[in-house]
Amino acid sequence: MICASTGNTSASAAAYAARAGLTCAVLVPNGKIALGKLAQALVHGARLLQLDGSFDDCLRVARDLADTFPVTLVNSVNPFRLEGQKTAAFEIVEDLGSAPDVHCLPVGNAGNITAYWRGYVEEDTRDGAGRPRMHGFQAAGAAPIVRGSVVTRPQTIATAIRIGNPASWDFALQARDASGGGIDAVTDRQILSAYRLLAHREGVFVEPSSAASVAGLLQTRAAGLIEAGERVVCTVTGNGLKDPEWAISGAAKPVTIPATVAAAAAALDLQRS
Repeated sequence: MICASTGNTSASAAAYAARAGLTCAVLVPNGKIALGKLAQALVHGARLLQLDGSFDDCLRVARDLADTFPVTLVNSVNPFRLEGQKTAAFEIVEDLGSAPDVHCLPVGNAGNITAYWRGYVEEDTRDGAGRPRMHGFQAAGAAPIVRGSVVTRPQTIATAIRIGNPASWDFALQARDASGGGIDAVTDRQILSAYRLLAHREGVFVEPSSAASVAGLLQTRAAGLIEAGERVVCTVTGNGLKDPEWAISGAAKPVTIPATVAAAAAALDLQRS
């Protein structure tokens, strides 16, 4: 199997390929992949090729290889990939008892917003679970759907959504329009603010790309497009250890002290009771 990846797809593809005894080839943009994600693909034995170009160049090459040689492409242009992803919507409905009013999620290659909406539609058709408004969020420096044109050099700290020409662009627009939702952009500053908010207040450590969904939620609520009392689901499934650079760079440096109780107590401003 083969995939182009900003990191998350390659990690999953490599793991499942290893379990199935298959060879996994991964095409990534050179120097633009978070170290934690790169490590996952490597440890599972994937054959990693770094291309001098963007994710979109990687996907183009991967698609051409799959068309020409006996390899299977497992990016979201593969319909089986979307069929698997849509089941996440089934799980949300099962957990909540019905569909949420709003579902916010990051948009990179646009496979998730496409698949979740497909799942909600199927679940509603089957059981009358309802359908949420789908709100997707791209990083401002990598927002081709918002701009209405391909971004040839996407730039954002949110590496998983640093994509300038989403493969599921048209499907994402269909999900947006059919659900009455929206696709908007959030800045890197907003993403980092949401990233820290999740960590400090909720105890949830996500990668910056996942925080885009919460940044978008806050922006959409401030714009009056989400009412108080509405039930909202945010997709934040990218673990922070996949892309720890911003956690480390933004944290206070550890304090070095002597190995004594007195020094520790002083450093922590502790006083005897």
